[in-house]
Amino acid sequence: MSPASDQLNRINIIQSNKTILSIWKFITGNIKVTIGIGIVSFFLLVAIFGPLFIHNNPALYTRQINLPPSWQHLLGTTTGGQDILEQLIVGTRTSIFWGLGTTIAIEGLGAVIGVVGAYFGGWWDELLTVLSNVFLVIPGLVLAIVLAAFLPRGSLTVSAAIFVTSWAYVARSLRAQTLSLRSRDFITAARSMGERTWRILFFEILPNELPLVSAGIVNNFSNVIVAMATLEFLGLGSLNTISWGTMLYWAQVNSALIVGQWWWFVPPGLCIALFGAGLALINYGIDEIADPRLHQFKLRKQKQVKKVTAI
Repeated sequence: MSPASDQLNRINIIQSNKTILSIWKFITGNIKVTIGIGIVSFFLLVAIFGPLFIHNNPALYTRQINLPPSWQHLLGTTTGGQDILEQLIVGTRTSIFWGLGTTIAIEGLGAVIGVVGAYFGGWWDELLTVLSNVFLVIPGLVLAIVLAAFLPRGSLTVSAAIFVTSWAYVARSLRAQTLSLRSRDFITAARSMGERTWRILFFEILPNELPLVSAGIVNNFSNVIVAMATLEFLGLGSLNTISWGTMLYWAQVNSALIVGQWWWFVPPGLCIALFGAGLALINYGIDEIADPRLHQFKLRKQKQVKKVTAI
């Protein structure tokens, strides 16, 4: 190995260590981010590995109907005799994976439309802005309900309905950010050096918008999970698919609230609330880290508390 290659490997190792250290500081440097990542990581682990430990069909009907929580069935059973804990674990995978896929699709389309339109300007920007504004003024939930009602039932239909009604918000925010970046000196320098347009868009502008994109992903992930659960609770999803929303739907259809079967509707509702709270904490933490004004306000507040304590 040549000295130059050895030096390059050392530089790559140092950069990798710095990246890992930065990520670790981000996770542990803010209590909200730490708690939020802990909650979200728990649900992700359950979604990935939980179904591997289930050897029974969670949708299978049995004679053990309406059983309250016990050692045999930790979260009880449904009117059809299905184990609620098994359904909750399988439903966690369905809800989180479909929610994550929908969120990535929303952010991807919104980023392309917002960044491309703002960068090129002219009739491109006007056309894409009008298209975004049309979807912004349409009530998202109403349009999603209409789309889900007329399309074949299924998780893909629910995901598509949410995708169609949500991308415009991402495009609007990234367009505003791109308008302020396209006239910066480093973009002008990249153009003068003959950089290709696609490289300027995806390697110069978009990396500078990563804080906004990451905050948007976290926020949209939470909104998508709630929207999917809402549509499925209304019976617009696939009734053969187990998810948090369909669990709430079947609990409502079988009058679980009226007859006092709290163990049927509380677990999926609590999962939605906890997962949303974890994402919200991450989002708040990102805002505090990225916005110097919030950081300075927090420091002033801590100093005031110390002064009061000292007095």
